[in-house]
Amino acid sequence: MNITKREGSNKWGPAILVCIAIFIIVLDMSAMNVAITALVTDLNTNLSTIQLIITLYSLVIASFMLIGSKLQDLIGRKKSFLAGAILYGIGTLVAASSFNSGILLLGWAILEGIGAALMLPATTTIIGTSYKGKDKITAFGIWGGIAAMGAAVGPLFGGFFTSFISWRMIFGSEFLIVLVILFFSYYIKSSKPSIKWKEFDYVGAFLSVISLVIIVLGLLLINTPNQWHIVPFVLATGLILLAVFFLWERRRIKMGQIPLSDIRLLKNKMFSIGIANSIFQQIPLAGFLFIMPVFLQQVTGLSAFITGVVLLPSSIAIMILSLLGSKISEYIHPKHMLIIGFIIAAIGTWILGGQFSTTMNPWSIIPSSIIFGIGVGMVLSQLTNYIMSSVDENKSSDAAGLLNTFRNLGYSIGTAIIGVLLIVGVFGGLSVSIEESNYGANLTKEEIHSELFTYFEKMKTNTPEKIPEELKSESSKILDHTTNIAMRMIFNILSLIFIIGAGISYLLPKNKVS
Repeated sequence: MNITKREGSNKWGPAILVCIAIFIIVLDMSAMNVAITALVTDLNTNLSTIQLIITLYSLVIASFMLIGSKLQDLIGRKKSFLAGAILYGIGTLVAASSFNSGILLLGWAILEGIGAALMLPATTTIIGTSYKGKDKITAFGIWGGIAAMGAAVGPLFGGFFTSFISWRMIFGSEFLIVLVILFFSYYIKSSKPSIKWKEFDYVGAFLSVISLVIIVLGLLLINTPNQWHIVPFVLATGLILLAVFFLWERRRIKMGQIPLSDIRLLKNKMFSIGIANSIFQQIPLAGFLFIMPVFLQQVTGLSAFITGVVLLPSSIAIMILSLLGSKISEYIHPKHMLIIGFIIAAIGTWILGGQFSTTMNPWSIIPSSIIFGIGVGMVLSQLTNYIMSSVDENKSSDAAGLLNTFRNLGYSIGTAIIGVLLIVGVFGGLSVSIEESNYGANLTKEEIHSELFTYFEKMKTNTPEKIPEELKSESSKILDHTTNIAMRMIFNILSLIFIIGAGISYLLPKNKVS
């Protein structure tokens, strides 16, 4: 019997199933962040390489999102969703068997990323077409809550497996969840294709992928100081190709051809401002989830599991506020909730920025990280439904594609930019710290700088061999001091990004959200 052709009568079956899918996709983004030190050691790599892989995971999702969204019109929502689940499952097996960073990149960033890009648009359109009125608001609230739950348990989940079993089991457990999705897929109703393959926008697909990839890779090049001279050229190339993509899509629409994405949706003020909001919410969230484990493990010396425990309260706050959001919106207009949420998140990151020091107790960040989580949760609880409610149901596929493209692009940019700021901040700060120290080693300042930066990139899992034994303690103090300064600067920037998000939210029309 073909289980995918059976019919399920559970009202909330479709929502539960797609929420399981969103859960493992988000889980991947947060669970592996606490395994950075283990990945650096086991795969004999460095922090920049792991940052690249984490960034590429969300970038691949963003780059293929419009294709995944349009695939629903080519083969139907259910088939697109299941194709993504199968590809994602294959990716988890490849990632779990990684013996170097290249294999991890293939399984995690590429195969899982493309699989997620096929599933994600379908999760929003399946909910949008399966429910009406309050049920739809509730379903999207559950969707956002489960996504937040993935982010909440991710650090603890990843920390447990990394510390007590193996980080490989993070991917192995996701494979088992994929099997559950496939078995219960009969709850999802099939939809008929609405376009033919010959009508597919192949040029637009190529331009959308290549432009986004080039833009984010341009940002990542900032990690390498000797490549800074080509960064403007790479970024300009990506932006030009993105502009060409929009021009191409507009041309297809004018000629009556089916575009990869109906970019006319961006003329909808409520939709476009909501999209901008999602980017400004994802950038600092991604940055927080990437650099906090780096700091907690490298400076305070926490294990992966305890790192997950320290980050758990903020993630629980995100989850609770995401789930309560639909109820709170009965008393506070969603627009005002977005503004308040961004401001609260900004307060949380600003307080966090003032706490970093070489003598900091890692448990002391919990109250301020909870404030951060409350703000992010308030934003997450409203944003998806606010955006999706602003477009007609017959445009839900295009809207979901654009929403998830920019949301994951924001996450990718956040990991790239905040990671780059940390690495560049440490790289530049080391020069000042070394000059201010009284190093008596028989080494040049450049050699000391190179040794300490490599030590940082290896998450302190190696030994700075060229530095004499009696100066290694001093080396660690210099590195920790420099990292603290970089962290304070970064969290002030995160606060500014959240404030910009609040300002953008103020521009939203105060429409009724259904």
